[in-house]
Amino acid sequence: MVNEEGSIEYNIIRSRRKTISIEITKDAKLLVRAPMRTPKYEIDDFVRRNQKWIDDHMKKVMSDKETVDLYGRLTPNELSALGILAEAAIPPKVQYYAEILGVTYGRISIRQQRTLWGSCNAEGDLSFNCLLMKVPEPVMDYVIVHELCHRIEMNHSARFWKNVEKVMPDYKIHRKWLREEGSFYIMSME
Repeated sequence: MVNEEGSIEYNIIRSRRKTISIEITKDAKLLVRAPMRTPKYEIDDFVRRNQKWIDDHMKKVMSDKETVDLYGRLTPNELSALGILAEAAIPPKVQYYAEILGVTYGRISIRQQRTLWGSCNAEGDLSFNCLLMKVPEPVMDYVIVHELCHRIEMNHSARFWKNVEKVMPDYKIHRKWLREEGSFYIMSME
């Protein structure tokens, strides 16, 4: 991570984005995404200012990687089985929470997603990660409620979170669990 000169090693991906962001890959490498014309010294400065975040997340990824390597990854058959289970378990929950929220929705699809737990498009089609079958049930319910609340607010505004909270007053616990533990489950697919 830090080379002999004391600087942090990272890869840069330049794009039309407007801000600089950093991420730790599953291989514990630092990746910096930056606007096309951002000077290297600004990127270096951004990385230095975020050193604590980088160190904390690098430790987490390394810890998760060791855990995943110890217990193994899910086989294609296991992922397929999770998909079948999710296709049976998730739609009734979607229907239940949609009625509580008073919203409609389109298609429900179950996928093997590496970055998302769920999504909702403008037409109301919902997509859920098959790995939801491995998380605690209240966390699964939180993801479903979260996506259905996008049928009311297609953003993460204060009003959006109020809608989530109306149905699930303890949603912050489940959101925190996903942020802290979710990467372990995602890494089991890779």
